[in-house]
Amino acid sequence: MKARPFLAAVLAAAIALLSLGATGWWLLWQRSPLGLQSQRLELPLAARFVPRTAPLSLHWLLTPDQPAAYARAVAAPRQRRQAAAAADRLRDGAFAAAGLDYATELAPWLGRESSFALLTPPGASEQPGWVLALRSRDGEGARRFLQRFWQSRSLAGTDLQISSYRGMGLISGRGALLGQDPQPLATALINDELVLIASGRGVLEQALDVSQIDELNQAASAPLQQAVARLGHGVALLTARPQAMEQWLGLPGQLGDEPGAAVELVAALSPASRGLQLDALTQLREPLAALPAVPIALPQQLQLPATSLALLSEPARLLETSDPDPWAQLLGPVLRGALERLPASLPALVAAEDHGPLLWAQSGDGWLLGTQAQQPPLEVLDAALASEGYSNSPLQSHGLTLQAWTKLQSKPVKGNPDQLQAQLAGARSLQGGWAWWGQGLSVLNQQDEGRHAPAERLEQLESLGTPKAPVQWAMDGPTAQQLLAVWQPWRLVSALSSSELTPLVDGAALSLEGDGPSARALRLRGLLQFKG
Repeated sequence: MKARPFLAAVLAAAIALLSLGATGWWLLWQRSPLGLQSQRLELPLAARFVPRTAPLSLHWLLTPDQPAAYARAVAAPRQRRQAAAAADRLRDGAFAAAGLDYATELAPWLGRESSFALLTPPGASEQPGWVLALRSRDGEGARRFLQRFWQSRSLAGTDLQISSYRGMGLISGRGALLGQDPQPLATALINDELVLIASGRGVLEQALDVSQIDELNQAASAPLQQAVARLGHGVALLTARPQAMEQWLGLPGQLGDEPGAAVELVAALSPASRGLQLDALTQLREPLAALPAVPIALPQQLQLPATSLALLSEPARLLETSDPDPWAQLLGPVLRGALERLPASLPALVAAEDHGPLLWAQSGDGWLLGTQAQQPPLEVLDAALASEGYSNSPLQSHGLTLQAWTKLQSKPVKGNPDQLQAQLAGARSLQGGWAWWGQGLSVLNQQDEGRHAPAERLEQLESLGTPKAPVQWAMDGPTAQQLLAVWQPWRLVSALSSSELTPLVDGAALSLEGDGPSARALRLRGLLQFKG
C-alpha cells in the first residue's frame, strides 16, 4: 500500500519534468530562426491605414535581421556567411528602393512589422501614390527617426509644413528620399509606435481617413480576415487587385466575361527548409465550376527520371477555345504555349482530346504522356496526323508492342539525292491499364522497364500537401530558372538584392485547386527551392 503514494509522487515528478522540458523546447523553438516556418499569419497594425481598394499591398511580419538569421541556420556550414549576406543585401535593397538607408536610418529602432501599399491604380495619369508604414520597437526610436529625417531634408532646403489632421500631427514638404529627386512627402507618428511615410499630404490624409472607417480599411475587412485565417501561416502577406495582378505580377486579373468574375489575390510567404513556400487565394465573386481530382496513384505510375512532371485532371477542358470557362482562361494559354514548344504535334493533339487525367513528363530522352487506356480515341488522332502526312503502324521494340506515327521525308545526301528518312511524330504503348505516348522508342522502353522513379519530382509534389489537386507541376532547377528569369517580380527581387539569384534556384513545384465547398476561390500552393 505504501508503494502507491511513492509511485504517484514519481509519476507526478515525471509529468512535471516532461512539462518543463516541453515548455523549454517550445520557448527555444519560438526564439529559434527555424520557428519562422510555423509563424502564424496575421494582419499587422498598419492594415488599418491601408484602403481596401489599394491595388497592391505588402506586409512584412519580421524583424529586419530575422531573414539573415534564418538563412544562416539552414545553409550548409561553408555557405552560412554568404547566405546571410544575400538576405541582408535584399533587405537593404528593398529599403533603398523606398529611399531609406537601413543601416543609418532604420537599424536602431525598426521593429517587427513593415508595410508598403500602392494607392494609385497602374497606368494612372497622376504620380503613383504610396504609403510606407514602419513599426518601432520603442516610441523614442520612431520619434528620433522623424526628427532626423526632416532635419536632414530641412538643411537641404526643404520647406516644411507642420499641421494637424484628425488629431494627429503631420509634417509635409517637398524633399528627397535617398538617391531620388525632390518630391512631395508627408509623415505622421501614430501613438509613438507606427511611422507613416507617404507620397504627399493628400495620400497620407487618405490613409488616416480610412483608419477611422472600418468599412474602408483592410484591418476590418471580413473577407481578408477569413483569407488570412484560411492561409494560417506566413511571414509576409501580399494583397493584389485585378489591375495590379495583370500589370505588376503578370497574373490574370479577370476570369470570365462578367465583371463579377474579377479576382483578388491574398498570398502568404513562409520559409521552408532551404526554400520558400507560397500559399495564395484568389477570391472570386462567382463560384467556380470544379475540375475533377487527379488520382493519387497517377504520379506513382511514372518509372523514369524526369526533369519536369505535370499532372492535369482534364486537359481537353483547359484547351477549350470556343466557350472557355475560367479554368481555360487561366491555364489554357500557358498549356498551349508549352505544347507548341514541343518538337511534334502529337502531344497537343493528345491533350486536346483527353478528358483526363493526363501525366506529362520531360526526361533526357524527350517528352512522355500518360493517359487512361481508352483516352483519347485513336481514330481522332489518326485523322489529324494523316492530314500532316503521318500514318499509324505497329512496331516491336525490346519486346514491347508499340503504335508509331511516321512519315517518309526526302533527305538528300552527297551521292544519293533520293535518300528517304522516316520522321516520327510519336509512339504509343499500353502498360498496366495506362496508355503511354512518347517522343521516341527509348523513352517508352524506359517507362516499360521501370527502373528509375522520379523520386525528386514526387517529393516536391508531396511537399505541397495537395495530392488531389487538378493541376500539379514539379520541376528541376534548370526548368525553374528558365521560367523565373522572364518573370517581372523575380527580376525586381534580383535587382533589389544587387546579385543574380536565378542560378541559386534548385527546383520548384506548384498546384492549383478550388478552395472551399462553394469554390469561390482558387488556391495556389508553390515551393521554390534553393541550392544548399
